[in-house]
Amino acid sequence: MAFAQQKDKQDALHHFRSEFYFPQHNGKDAIYFCGNSLGLQPKNVETAIQQELQDWRSFAVGGYLHAKNPWLNYQHNFSNPLSKIVGCRENEVTVMNTLTVNLHLMLLSFYRPTKQRYKIMMEAGAFPSDQYAVETQAKFHGYNPDDAIIEISPKEGEKIIDEEDILEAIENNKDSLALILFGGINYYSGQLFDIKKITAAAHKAGAIAGFDLAHVAGNVPLQLHDDDVDFAVWCTYKYLNAGPGAVGGAYVHERYCQDINHTRLAGWWGNDEATRFKMEKGFIAKPDASGWNISTAQVFNMVALKASLELFERTNMQELRAKSQMLTAYLEFLLHQLSNINFEIITPKEPERRGAQLSLYFKEKGKEIHNKMIESGIIVDYREPGVIRVAPAPLYNSFENVFRFYEILRNFQ
Repeated sequence: MAFAQQKDKQDALHHFRSEFYFPQHNGKDAIYFCGNSLGLQPKNVETAIQQELQDWRSFAVGGYLHAKNPWLNYQHNFSNPLSKIVGCRENEVTVMNTLTVNLHLMLLSFYRPTKQRYKIMMEAGAFPSDQYAVETQAKFHGYNPDDAIIEISPKEGEKIIDEEDILEAIENNKDSLALILFGGINYYSGQLFDIKKITAAAHKAGAIAGFDLAHVAGNVPLQLHDDDVDFAVWCTYKYLNAGPGAVGGAYVHERYCQDINHTRLAGWWGNDEATRFKMEKGFIAKPDASGWNISTAQVFNMVALKASLELFERTNMQELRAKSQMLTAYLEFLLHQLSNINFEIITPKEPERRGAQLSLYFKEKGKEIHNKMIESGIIVDYREPGVIRVAPAPLYNSFENVFRFYEILRNFQ
């Protein structure tokens, strides 16, 4: 415990902990290692929501121009902070809809199958929503998913995908591959994929490179523009702490943004703002990522993200990543000291191949252990088959949290 307390004293980010509300257990803050599912509520969210309620009450429709944060251009509040979080230019990022809706919209823009090139590659065991999106997109274009979708699996007896197998599969399917779609981090195993290498291999094969960054955004620094990624989508309610069902994020490389004729589904809010209110036929896309916007900015579904990003603006992804790697390494070290419960850490041991999550695989009694954790004031989640995901998000977790977690598990019978 003394080591953990000393590390917290040295932690330049420790003060952010007081900016969040924690669930309570027996009158104390619960140990919250579930930011990979839903981030905690920042304390500044309530005031931010009250501001929008006040402006709605005071101005009604006039709030589009006269609110403190005018609603007409509300989505533009996010371009600068998100560009720094995902590593792109401000014109390449926008917020809209929710993750899977955005994924479908991007696939309709970028999955343009031909008789020869029609296959989509993804990791086996991707998050179900991604699987369903790709499956139904293949059907939408008239293909049998069993033929059109290539899934890359771990080798027999392993839980982690060998990235060389991904690169080899891209090369082997280069004549028929239209698009790759990988989760930046696999939700189940916690494996962080090498986005730059996979993107380069996809482009060499003549395919589009897209990523679902639900478990990466706000967790691991990204360089989407420099890595030449074509498109990416993510949610904002995990490591970005924007609340349940909050607005989704989307990145589109500027080579497509600047092509206002690039294929997309259009709506009023993606139209050129200079001509939007002429109310004329003929869609003219904005020459940036917001040219994919369809509907009016969802102010009350965006306001918590705006409040959370104000906290991110007081630090940076490099500082968060440095603390995250130390927290996760400390967690891993302590877990290896346990002998009273049997599990395997299936997340890669190399810090550069994982984020703020360790997946503990239990051959048996996993759900029983999970229930004991919940009863003990530890909030983590369970995913079939047999995995408890433990994610000490660095913005609000401490080294003492990690030690307390270990101490509680050490006493399990």
